[in-house]
Amino acid sequence: MANTLSASLLGWLRCFEAAARHCNFTQAAAELCVTQGAVSQQVKQLEQWLDRPLFLRTPRALVLTPEGERLRFVLRESFQAIESTLTQLRKPRDKHPIALSCSPSFAMVWLTPRLGNFFRQHPDIGLRVYGEFHALDRSRMMRDGTEAAVRFDPGGYPDLKARVFLEEWLIPVASPAYVAAHPELASPDGLRASMLLHDVSPWDGAGEFEEWQCWLRHARVTLPDESDGQRFNLSQLAISAALAGQGVAMGRSALVLEEIESGRLVDLWGIHAPSEASYHFVCAHGQTEQVAEVEAWLAHEGAAFDTARRRLLTRRG
Repeated sequence: MANTLSASLLGWLRCFEAAARHCNFTQAAAELCVTQGAVSQQVKQLEQWLDRPLFLRTPRALVLTPEGERLRFVLRESFQAIESTLTQLRKPRDKHPIALSCSPSFAMVWLTPRLGNFFRQHPDIGLRVYGEFHALDRSRMMRDGTEAAVRFDPGGYPDLKARVFLEEWLIPVASPAYVAAHPELASPDGLRASMLLHDVSPWDGAGEFEEWQCWLRHARVTLPDESDGQRFNLSQLAISAALAGQGVAMGRSALVLEEIESGRLVDLWGIHAPSEASYHFVCAHGQTEQVAEVEAWLAHEGAAFDTARRRLLTRRG
């Protein structure tokens, strides 16, 4: 076969790139909307054409060989460069609203109240916010028509552009009435596992009790079983339960700062733990001018919030 980028070879490379990114034929097949057998066969044909293996097929997982790792790196860089160039060259159509996928609690509490400011500054940019927290990769964003996203997680976006625009701090909070009814909460030693209000899915792939465990380590507080207490699948639900006097929630500063300042929630001990997760602005490489404007605005708002947060928490810490 001639050493040219034929249609067949390009198809093999596309299947290999997806399989190498996931280290899994089944997940690659789901992304490409083909069968697992088709992906496996395409990769096998590429290996036969190269006359060398690209994967070690173990019972537990696919493992890239050194040659496979080299090809994966080159293909990732190449596909990103192609995508960036196509985005820049594509003739703009009539302006359409940007679809922004956003972590739901953050969208409700932090982002939405600030959108009026964004629209005043950028009256020509439409923005539609969707509350979502599923994991992202380039293929999914393209398939869903999502141009940008805000995610609260530890990061790790090898095929996307991701920028931290706001770090997060964890703060145990409760209502004034709950604190008054539980004088033992005068110190962290009085905390009981049954009092805890959990967000059991703070980000995709996180452990159910990740945030409480993080704070407890930082504060050097030991509980016999931190898995006790009420469980919710959104941080804002746990915070709402705390506002209703049902227990102690692990608040993220972006979601509870105004409630603390207003007195509706109490920052219990002034012990603030840096979160393992941050707020990321995520988009494809080669972003449009409008998406770049959204990113710049979020970075500015994040910096302003951080300044106000430091002032308030330093005063109360």
